[in-house]
Amino acid sequence: MTTKRRTIALLMDYVRGEYQSAVRIGVERAAEAHDVHLVIAVGETLAGHGPSEIAQNSVYRLVGAEAVDGIVIAAATLCNHVGVEGVERFCRDFAPLPMCSIGIPLQGIPSIVVDNALGIEMAAGHLLDDHACRRVAYIGGPTNNGEARLRAEAYRKALAARALPYDERLVANGEFTIDTGRAAMAEILGRGVEIDAVVAANDNMALGAIELLKAQGRSVPRDILVCGFDDVGVARYTKPSLTTVRQPINRLGEIALETVLRMLDGAPVPPRNLQQVELTRRESCGCAYQAVSAGPLTIPPPRVGATLLAGRRGELERALEQAVGIPASSLHGWAGELLSALEQELAGGEGRFVRVLERLLDAAGREGVFLDLFQGVITLLRARLRQPGGDPAGAAVNEALEQLWHACRVLIGSASVRAEGRQRLDVELASIGLAWSGRWFSTCLSLPLFKRMLASELPRLGFTRVAISLYDDPTRATLKALFLMEDGRELEPPSESFSSRLLAPPGFLSSSERRSVVVMPLTFGETEYFGLMALSSGVNEMVYDALRLQVGSAVKTVTLHREMVRQVELRERLEQERGREETVVAARIQTTLVPEQLEVEGLELCASMTPAADVGGDYYDVIATPGGGWLGIGDVAGHGLAAGLVMLMIQSMVSALTSKEPGASPSELLAALNKAIFKNVRGRLRRDEHATLLLLRYERDGRVTFAGAHDDIIVCSARTRRCVCIPSTGVWIGVLPVIDAATRDAEFILEDGDVLVLYSDGVTEARNAHREQFGLERLCAAIEAAQASPVEAIRDRILREVEGWCPSPDDDITVVVARYRAPA
Repeated sequence: MTTKRRTIALLMDYVRGEYQSAVRIGVERAAEAHDVHLVIAVGETLAGHGPSEIAQNSVYRLVGAEAVDGIVIAAATLCNHVGVEGVERFCRDFAPLPMCSIGIPLQGIPSIVVDNALGIEMAAGHLLDDHACRRVAYIGGPTNNGEARLRAEAYRKALAARALPYDERLVANGEFTIDTGRAAMAEILGRGVEIDAVVAANDNMALGAIELLKAQGRSVPRDILVCGFDDVGVARYTKPSLTTVRQPINRLGEIALETVLRMLDGAPVPPRNLQQVELTRRESCGCAYQAVSAGPLTIPPPRVGATLLAGRRGELERALEQAVGIPASSLHGWAGELLSALEQELAGGEGRFVRVLERLLDAAGREGVFLDLFQGVITLLRARLRQPGGDPAGAAVNEALEQLWHACRVLIGSASVRAEGRQRLDVELASIGLAWSGRWFSTCLSLPLFKRMLASELPRLGFTRVAISLYDDPTRATLKALFLMEDGRELEPPSESFSSRLLAPPGFLSSSERRSVVVMPLTFGETEYFGLMALSSGVNEMVYDALRLQVGSAVKTVTLHREMVRQVELRERLEQERGREETVVAARIQTTLVPEQLEVEGLELCASMTPAADVGGDYYDVIATPGGGWLGIGDVAGHGLAAGLVMLMIQSMVSALTSKEPGASPSELLAALNKAIFKNVRGRLRRDEHATLLLLRYERDGRVTFAGAHDDIIVCSARTRRCVCIPSTGVWIGVLPVIDAATRDAEFILEDGDVLVLYSDGVTEARNAHREQFGLERLCAAIEAAQASPVEAIRDRILREVEGWCPSPDDDITVVVARYRAPA
């Protein structure tokens, strides 16, 4: 019998953020190690008021026993506005599921915390004792945050222990962000008090303080010393690098998940698990990295290489881990493995140390460790193992080791540069991907188009598993899947509704393979929430929050459009008889306006328009002009009389404009036409119909200039007998009042015998019994198969294959075929 894999939830306020990222990585690492599913539910910081908080945090209330077996709560990220009591009230809703808190102690819930008070006392004590500072300012966190309160009280105690007065003018509070750290520093300096150092309750606020001090011309650390708390990754790379209190954030996440699993197994767990902190001295306090030598070693010359590490392994392992600060949980036993390789190197195993170091750098890079930290390893080993210069044997060892240290520094430098380059490339690619996805999602006005964009753009952003579900009832008790992707391929989502407390379609969060999934609410503005989005973990963290906003905005746009369509359909059902009459009228309009003769100099032409049972608004026209002609094709959104009226407007305006200016720019004609259509449809008809429209100006020499937005133009070359698809890049007609800036001319050249094909989406989107679309590839294949035939035969071949694919089309089908004949 197969045991069901457990699922654990992690509740936190953001995916992106130095602290949040480190917690998430720790929990994910433990989930992988213990072979459990992980659901990362992301909302916002808890608040007791405000509609946006209700919308964004709706995902928290859906987490429960229906989907997960236990919960890890990143309480330190949720409590800024509600305090410890608010988080405890929040957690009561999850009983009786086993829970574990990270960052702040909660009553009745096992909590993984650090010694916040000791950390601030160490930071303040270092500035007060080692640097003799006497005017130490303090930037605290939110007053409702439990950790922030402990750290603020520790600052008071550090002053009192040294008989220094507490001066309220030296204290300001922030919100754990760089911006609020900058503002708090400005507030303190604005009071006109003298300071010689600053302690901040977290690294982000410390970095903000440094920025403000620099902007006011004060040097850090020459004029003012600064110390932070957390030791987030960026603290190592700022200029100056930040002195800070290091807390093992990754390890907190690991222990929290392990605690929940122990509770599920019925094992006892401590109510508090206190993890130690340590002071990391860097440039912002004037100390920088320090690798202190224990003094020269006195080792007998005959066996100096073989016995160099004898009896000192434990001491050196501890020194390496303390001086460099690579979490033991990231790379278990790395220091011991490195020292063993050094022993083998000194015993004659040439190249052993470098090989092990290279393998260690690769593993560290995969774990997200900053590789330049390993320069500290070499600095410490060089200082601790250097032999007395007067001893010939020791001098020989020193010379050999110097060559080894140099090779290692080059290796570390190269690996660090490569890792930084990869990170920059990842961020750049993520930014480019988000820019494109935002552009495409903003143009979606229908669910089918939105789903096509999701299928196209989400894999580009790196997602392989996605489930987007919308609420299916007013109480938001049920969801219905809108979009489903597995292994990078779009799947048909299940048609049945499911409980919102499952978070995703049945089976998505539990599978034969272990999964980590990020679940986020789909919201728009402050009050509207539409559903949930579940995404595979492992993508660049900057993508998640940005994508949530993009998809939420797109769903809002689609919802508005869908509601308007629904209202139209409702009115049409209530007036069914009149609707049937309108359909007859619309069909007559559509078919009556089809051009009787298709004659343009240099073109062999034929066309066909087949209205669907529920008439849409397909349009095409062929207008001859001296030395060429105009071709137009389009499709009005919607069906019935309204669509027919819009199509009629388009036909009459195009005919009038091209007759007046046969050589006009297609983009200029479209811009003028759009203004009139927008005014008539929105202002006079009070409708929201819009249309795709493509205008092509053909010249006798084969030059074709075009503009607009419609399906691709297909040109089948007479030379190659292969089709080329030319995309249109304009915008729809009637959506915006002015489209001049977004409408541009483009052109291509027809050669003798080339076949030009225009078509409506009724051709490519025709579906067979399996709901598969006919598609552009099949259309091109049909054209290529009949390329040498008369244009009528090409047209008939297309229509025959579409009819065979979809005997009862639900959209108009329009095809225009033209063969170019060059002048003799």
